[in-house]
Amino acid sequence: MFAVTATQFDPDDPIKGLTLGEHPEPVVPEGWTTVTVRAAALNHHDLWTLKGVGISQERLPIVLGCDAAGVDEDGNEVIVHSVIGTPVDGDETLDPARSLLSEKYDGTFAEKVAVPRRNLVPKPASISFEEAACLPTAWLTAFRMIFDKAELEPGSTILVQGAGGGVATALIALGRAGGFRVWATSRSQDKRERALGLGADRVFETGARLPERVDAVMETVGEATWKHSLSSLRPGGRIVTCGATSGMVAATQLAQVYFLQKSIIGSTMGTREQLARLAVFLEQTGVRPVIDRVLSLARAEEGFTAMHRGEVFGKVVFTL
Repeated sequence: MFAVTATQFDPDDPIKGLTLGEHPEPVVPEGWTTVTVRAAALNHHDLWTLKGVGISQERLPIVLGCDAAGVDEDGNEVIVHSVIGTPVDGDETLDPARSLLSEKYDGTFAEKVAVPRRNLVPKPASISFEEAACLPTAWLTAFRMIFDKAELEPGSTILVQGAGGGVATALIALGRAGGFRVWATSRSQDKRERALGLGADRVFETGARLPERVDAVMETVGEATWKHSLSSLRPGGRIVTCGATSGMVAATQLAQVYFLQKSIIGSTMGTREQLARLAVFLEQTGVRPVIDRVLSLARAEEGFTAMHRGEVFGKVVFTL
């Protein structure tokens, strides 16, 4: 089958390790099944893999891709939940041995992908395969950050750092639909304007002083915005962080945390049940993922290059 694989690591030029071509069809363990992929979405996780982060050399070559929507062996239209793990208190993200597709097992950038049967979620007919493919990583991460980890009531103000990425655009759209006042930052004027069109109430340059402190900050950027995130948060507020695209190590003024009783909450992906509820939420509200571009899987290098250069707003989706 045709697939997009990682065949080597290069932290400076990750595209160098991208290989397109024939790959063996997936082996299906007991309790697993296969999905014929119709659409798959690109994530920063795929670039990190090509840089050698979170994966060892002996796992190469491996099919890239966490997200997919397609058709199962019974002909049902499904969304693939990409967290592979045993639920701990009903939450598979708490399994210390968990992994995502494309870490231990071949991922979704292929004609077929093998997954545990429990990882399949029905795709609502009103959501396209391209839209559904955006949900399992970026949109599920955003859904959990806002509606679970942030512990906010509608009407609260949230700050989304780094408008433009897949999680950030999802946070803006979901926050608006959920009844929150959404502020967003970006270095790019174009991305700030597009964030307004997506539903942000106000936008600011990265690092700008805000008119008031916010109830929660949604962090995906990391080192470059961390100081601003902490200082923009009201006493008793929460930073919910799910990633660090600009750097993993950030200085923290601890006095701001303990004296002003601010909380720093980590959030990773979401559960299968949350993915199913996210699909229903989109069906009920009419909210849809922002898609930057749709490319055939054979043009995957074009999508990877655009993400690596920071030239995307929303999701890059590959179709088969």
